[in-house]
Amino acid sequence: MTIAVTGATGHLGRLVVEALLDKGTPAGDIVAVVRTPAKAADLADKGVEIRQAEYGDRAALESAFAGVDKLLLVSGSEVGQRVAQHTNVIDAAKTAGVGFVAYTSVLDAQNSPIGLAVEHRATEDRLTQSGIDFALLRNGWYWENYLGSIPAAAETGALFGSAGTGVVAAAARKDYAEAAAAVLLADGQAGKVYELGGDERLTYSELAEVISSVLGKPVSYKDLPQAEYAAVLEGAGLPAPIASMLADSDAGVALGALDTESGDLQKLIGRNSTPAATVLAVSTY
Repeated sequence: MTIAVTGATGHLGRLVVEALLDKGTPAGDIVAVVRTPAKAADLADKGVEIRQAEYGDRAALESAFAGVDKLLLVSGSEVGQRVAQHTNVIDAAKTAGVGFVAYTSVLDAQNSPIGLAVEHRATEDRLTQSGIDFALLRNGWYWENYLGSIPAAAETGALFGSAGTGVVAAAARKDYAEAAAAVLLADGQAGKVYELGGDERLTYSELAEVISSVLGKPVSYKDLPQAEYAAVLEGAGLPAPIASMLADSDAGVALGALDTESGDLQKLIGRNSTPAATVLAVSTY
């Protein structure tokens, strides 16, 4: 059985390839689909087959998927272009005869109020229409998403956000990667929908306490109106669309959009999710 992973040199895709290897999958049965093969040299050294294709290149994708039985479609990073890109991947997979696709979506994608869910909803719909067997890996937030907040917290003593008293059930990126590998290696996954989130469910005030413990200095949560938080992020150097997206996602936390008690992640990986403190305790801070 040949398993392909798109975006295999990205943060999540690389971890999925490593998880497949850790679970005993022969390297020769794994195809890493990448934009820049040079960045996958370490995977090639392990015996993983490297095939070059971009989400926008339908013909290259068809070639990359030749002989593939199962495919992990890691959602693209180019917000605003992802529906067309993901449609290319799905259509290419169908043409190439791929039998099963797992897709990294977002929690409760069909009902989520956050702007990021729009393209995920559309991709889920494309999969439904494709006729290919598929499973949905509806990933929650990564604790790594908050690493960028730590320098400012160290300097100002504050974690800024727009989440109110909402709860985020995040986990480590590695946790989600292990879950994806488990689904790819299991039988009978067609039609499965996994709502994936960590068992550590924190308000931002509680997250500030975690960051405080990591830094060894007091950090408190400062809740801001959504537009004001977006302005803070933009002032910190983020492009306006990214700042707006992150502020919108924070507002979604306030509405419960990034919380789940499903337990799906824990069942798939066979353990508790990685605590926030473990992920955020980076020695460089």
